[in-house]
Amino acid sequence: MRLKIYQIDPDKDSLGLSYQPFKKVDMVDPTIYRKVFDAEADVKDLESAFRMFNDEGHPLHNGRSMSVSDVVVTEDGAFYCDSMGFVKTPFDESKVDTSDLIKVLYVEPLKAPYEAEIPDTLEAKQKAVGGYIEYVYNSDETALVGDEEAKLKNKEGNRYLDGGGIIAGDFLVVGLGEEDCRSLTDEEIEKYKTKYSNAPEITPEETAADVGFSFISFN
Repeated sequence: MRLKIYQIDPDKDSLGLSYQPFKKVDMVDPTIYRKVFDAEADVKDLESAFRMFNDEGHPLHNGRSMSVSDVVVTEDGAFYCDSMGFVKTPFDESKVDTSDLIKVLYVEPLKAPYEAEIPDTLEAKQKAVGGYIEYVYNSDETALVGDEEAKLKNKEGNRYLDGGGIIAGDFLVVGLGEEDCRSLTDEEIEKYKTKYSNAPEITPEETAADVGFSFISFN
């Protein structure tokens, strides 16, 4: 299920609206919210999403646990997390400041890649891949970002690399800017969705035996 989660930015909460039930909010003001999740989640409804983002979490989630005053957007609309359940509410997403986010592809073993948005921070990238990050550079101003210790942790083989080798564990595809990462273009997204649409079954023995490539590490 595709979800977007918005949480009130404490620096913009001059009226103390965080954690307030819906009946105490005159109007849900999107300008005081920030986007903390925009990706696929293995949930079937809002209640199971609430449980996920309070229990096991998600590697692309960059906020606190889901709570009262959060807004969740699905294909069915926007919903305010109330004291009991969710209340459908108008919510203009275009008014949320998302200038700190970049558009990436997230690639998991045995799954199709999907588009997501994360902050362009070291912490967000490390959380996404589950460890210290390392880059595999492509020839088109993009790169793969993975966990440098994935094979030492016996993570599952994910995809074969051009020219040989295997990248293990979850990884991101990002655009490369002048100083750090940038959002992928629509063309780059389609290119790498197609490139990694085939999710091969890679045996643990094959992954463990692959030590023939290196990364540049950014810790």
